[in-house]
Amino acid sequence: MASVETAAEHERILREIESTDTNCIGPTLRSVYDGREHGLFMEKLDVRIRNHDREIEKMCNHHFQGFVDSITELLKVRGEAQKLKSQVTETNRHLQEGGKELMSSMEELQQCRVQQRNIATTIDKLTHCLPVLEMYSRLQEQMSAKRIMMRIHRYYPALRTLEQLEHTCLPRAGQYRFCSIMAENIPKLRTQIRDTAMTQLRDFLESIRKHSDKIGETAIKQIRDGKIWQRLAH
Repeated sequence: MASVETAAEHERILREIESTDTNCIGPTLRSVYDGREHGLFMEKLDVRIRNHDREIEKMCNHHFQGFVDSITELLKVRGEAQKLKSQVTETNRHLQEGGKELMSSMEELQQCRVQQRNIATTIDKLTHCLPVLEMYSRLQEQMSAKRIMMRIHRYYPALRTLEQLEHTCLPRAGQYRFCSIMAENIPKLRTQIRDTAMTQLRDFLESIRKHSDKIGETAIKQIRDGKIWQRLAH
C-alpha cells in the first residue's frame, strides 16, 4: 500500500516538475530528498527523461526532412536574393548614369531655351531699331554734300524724315544709347537744315538780283524776234 502511495506521490511530483517553473521546484525536490524513497524517485525520473528524449528524437526525425527542405529552400532563396540584389545594384547604377545624362541634357536644354529667348528678344529689339537706323541713314543721305547744292524745296523731305525719326521711330525703339544720341542731335540737325536752306535761298535771291538786267534784256530781245509769241502760239 505504501509503495502504491509512494509511486503516486512520485508521479505527482514529476508532473509538477514538468509543469512548474524551475525557480519554484526547490521545495518539491526537498520533499523528495527528505523522504526515504528518493532513490526510487531518481529511477522514475531517469525513465521519464528517457521517455522525453525518445519523444524529442521522434519529433526531430519526423520534422528533420522538412527542416532539411526548409534549409535547402532558404539557400535557394538566398541565392535568388543575391542575384536580385546584384540586379537591383546594376539597375540603380544604370539609373544613376541615365539620371546624370538626363540632368546634363536638361541643363543644355535650359541653356538653349535661354539662348532662344535672348535671340528672340534681340530680334524684337532689332526690329524696332532697324527702322531708326534706316531713317537716320536716309536723313544723312538727304543732308549729304551732294544734296547741298540742290534747290530749296528738296529740303522738305529731309525735314519730314527728321520729323518721323523724332516722333515715330525713336519712341518705338526704346531706351538705347544711340537713340539718346540721335535725339540729342535732332535740334542741331534741324538747325543745320534750316540754316542751309536759308543760305541757299539768300544765294538764289542774290543771283536773281545780279542777273535781273540780263534776264530782262534777253526777254525783250525774244519779244522783238517773236520767239515768245511763237512759243505761246504752239
